[in-house]
Amino acid sequence: PGSGPQSHRSGTNRTKPKYNREGAVHRGRSENFSIGAAEENLRSAEGWRKAGRGTFGPSLDTSYGYSHSQHSDDDLYNWKMALTQDVFSGFSTLAAYQKAALQKDSSAASLSKARLDLILTVQQNFFMYLKAGEDVRSAQDSYNRLAEQLRVTQSFYNVGLRPHLDVLQAEANLSEAEDVLLRARNSVQVQRVRLNTLLNLPLDVQPEYTGQLDFIPFMGNLDQCLELAYRQRPDINMAQKSIEIAQQDRTSAASGFYPKVQGELAWATQGDKWTADGNDSRPTEFSEWSVKLTGNLNLFQWGNTYYNVQQNTHNIARLRAEEADLRQEVAYQVQSRLLDLDNAAKRIVVARKGLEQAREAYRVAAARYRSQVGTSIDVLDAQAKLTAAEVSLTSAQADYLSALAATFNAIGEENANLKQIG
Repeated sequence: PGSGPQSHRSGTNRTKPKYNREGAVHRGRSENFSIGAAEENLRSAEGWRKAGRGTFGPSLDTSYGYSHSQHSDDDLYNWKMALTQDVFSGFSTLAAYQKAALQKDSSAASLSKARLDLILTVQQNFFMYLKAGEDVRSAQDSYNRLAEQLRVTQSFYNVGLRPHLDVLQAEANLSEAEDVLLRARNSVQVQRVRLNTLLNLPLDVQPEYTGQLDFIPFMGNLDQCLELAYRQRPDINMAQKSIEIAQQDRTSAASGFYPKVQGELAWATQGDKWTADGNDSRPTEFSEWSVKLTGNLNLFQWGNTYYNVQQNTHNIARLRAEEADLRQEVAYQVQSRLLDLDNAAKRIVVARKGLEQAREAYRVAAARYRSQVGTSIDVLDAQAKLTAAEVSLTSAQADYLSALAATFNAIGEENANLKQIG
């Protein structure tokens, strides 16, 4: 339906790619920038998790110093190496690592949600493109019928069988049909551009999107869909991870109630030269090893730790309430999508029957007009109803497939072909 905008680049000779619905979904999932951003966010979270894992191990530090005393006029060089290890940190180190691991899981769920939303957007725009193509075909058929009606009316007028008013009315209806056809072709171009954007296609590529608004039965019931949604929806997973992250924050805040214990194994040397290897008064035993175990406990901080724990406790309660509200919203989404799906399926049955009746009514009206027993108004009215019936069926088919895609999105299932569940 309609040709795409021509490229203004010279020398471009690309093969025109073709995408069906599944191909468009796969292309969008691999090339869309929003998915790339979510993938980078996941890699960033993995880096944070690995960094948190490193805090469990010991750290090795070294220091080198120089000092000069004014009164003794002595130079002193010091060099120290120390291996330190947190023996006990009030569970804050463990909580920080677990929080980083949960953040990675949340980022993975965020990536899954981005894919789900993109798949739905691509599929629905693909169906809108197919609908626009069907609207062009319907508008073209309407234009052809009205052009034929004008030809017949003009012939009757030429032999004095019809008044000039019938000719004028037929011409006006033909002009209106042409306007509808032009707008329908423009809708195809707009939808093609939208799909190209979602699929991240170069500007000089005009792909061909192929497919039909076929009926695809959906076999799932409400209970099955709700079970899948609660188990698969990434936003529910993200809400659960947020609760677990908040619990780790509370553990970190509560670490202030516990002592901190740290061990150190150190080696130090000093001297009056830059090599720090002793001096004239101490030619030997200028270096030594040492082992130290240090404990620290904050006894009083004006309730800071206590109120931090309370704040995190209330935050956990808030997140749990939000998760419960999200589950209610998910239940509504699933049920409403199934209702939309059922309604669109019923509309298809009614529209098909209406189209058959409209076609027969137009055939009869056109035949009666040619036989001089009907009026042009009867033909034009039947033609308008036939066009409306075609558009109604196309809309019902597109709405059904869009509702089907939305249903799979509501249950959290990445489904490119829309032909399976679970």
